[in-house]
Amino acid sequence: MSGLLAISLIVAVSFSVWRMVRRTRFFLHSFQLHGYASRPFGAWLRGQLSDSVIRVSHALGLLLILLSIWTSAPNWLLFLLWAGTFTSSRRYRRDRPKKPLAWTARMKRLGAITGACLVGFISLPSLVSFSATTQLLLGLWLGDLLSPIAVWLAAQLASPIEKRIREGFKKQARSRIAVRPDLEVIAITGSYGKTSVKFAIREILSQRYPTLATPSSFNTPMGICRVVNNNLTDEHRFAVLEMGMRHPGDIAELCEIVSPNIAVITSVGVAHMESMGSIEAIAAEKGSLLTYLASDGVAILNGDDDRVLNMQRGMSQKVITVSASGRSADFRAVDIRYDTNGAQFDVLWKDERIPFTTRLLGSHNVLNILMAIAVGHVADLSLRQMSHAIARLEPVEHRLEIKERGGLIVIDDAFNSNPVGAAGAVEVLGKFEGRRVIVTPGMIELGAEEHALNRAFGRQIASNVDDAVLVGPERTRPIAEGLISAGFPESRIHVVKSLFDAQDWVASNLAHGDVVLFENDLPDQFNES
Repeated sequence: MSGLLAISLIVAVSFSVWRMVRRTRFFLHSFQLHGYASRPFGAWLRGQLSDSVIRVSHALGLLLILLSIWTSAPNWLLFLLWAGTFTSSRRYRRDRPKKPLAWTARMKRLGAITGACLVGFISLPSLVSFSATTQLLLGLWLGDLLSPIAVWLAAQLASPIEKRIREGFKKQARSRIAVRPDLEVIAITGSYGKTSVKFAIREILSQRYPTLATPSSFNTPMGICRVVNNNLTDEHRFAVLEMGMRHPGDIAELCEIVSPNIAVITSVGVAHMESMGSIEAIAAEKGSLLTYLASDGVAILNGDDDRVLNMQRGMSQKVITVSASGRSADFRAVDIRYDTNGAQFDVLWKDERIPFTTRLLGSHNVLNILMAIAVGHVADLSLRQMSHAIARLEPVEHRLEIKERGGLIVIDDAFNSNPVGAAGAVEVLGKFEGRRVIVTPGMIELGAEEHALNRAFGRQIASNVDDAVLVGPERTRPIAEGLISAGFPESRIHVVKSLFDAQDWVASNLAHGDVVLFENDLPDQFNES
């Protein structure tokens, strides 16, 4: 082999393998962002067929393979053309990922199996009687083309291993709970407000009792197992656990690990409509938490949500209801006043009336606080004691959290937008003075209602902002329609492709004293490129 041919071969293989590695890493990252779930990852791949899965380089590579079959002899120019075809890996770089790929133990196992699958794909052409050059190029082409399939296949092969590992963690968590009959478990579920209620409960109970609460949004089986197995001690009197769901049976899986003594149901809404199918199915799944409630347990229900209120039918356990809308309930918030510093309200229980203040923004947070107060009541704390705890309560990270950045007032509500929270956030923005700007990609996973709800969101925005920065031209089209239908000037609607473009717009256009609300921040796999 001549020197030029050898060099061109090394260059061709190097560029091709580098692109394959970057591409595989991209799809591994996307799989992790989809919660290691094969079905939504597969659906995402189908939606990305012409964008990320199949590229123009694959068609060009196939033409070069056909050329290698026709020429039948190694050719340095052919190798250099191949290297040029697979030079670019820009589509598979996330230079500023919102949530970087985490090489967890599970991801390392998945990466190793994916690598083995790729080696198998690359080796397939050796079974066919082509020339060595054609076998090499065809193997590299298959490895690159099938890298997303390799990730998906690796997930299927790893599934029995991961299931066994998960069952081990669940068994350990169940054992740790079983030896703690003195531990009171508080389980919280609902379409909205779970995390805010959880941290309010923790703040209240911690005044008197050692209290463990799952951090942030740890609301999956493995998240709860991790907290129970690693953080639960003999001193803890209460464990406050957030229970999330996306599919039927999720609540049952969580309650098989740990069942509640106190069950809190915050709301039933359209979040996860795509995976659940109907609002009735969502209500049934949320309400299934009550079937696992201890016989002497207590249910705390949102009395302002009819679907939640109806869950008490047929229950033998004690039920406590709360309301911030004037409805009849055990705990009620009245004389509610909002401003840019938080809220003030009175809490009524029987013949008591105690004033409360909170730094939490938004009308929906008053209801969240009421549910936490109901839990504190079950734990024998007085309203006056709880009022001190609520006054100290800090906003949950990325949930209507006010920050000051270079003279700008930033309202960070980027965690996970929903119709109730988004409406509350926009209402808060409208109370500020100065130029008011919203940055949002809209709401997702709302099923058939998504377009209509985002259009309604646009109409809500129109009367509370001066400029709207919409992230994602296609995804935010309904919001723009709602804005325009409400008479909002089109010149004040600014459509960008990514959050980073939106941040650049904010930096270039806003001045000291202006206010910007970041409402929702979609994961990287939802970027429009």
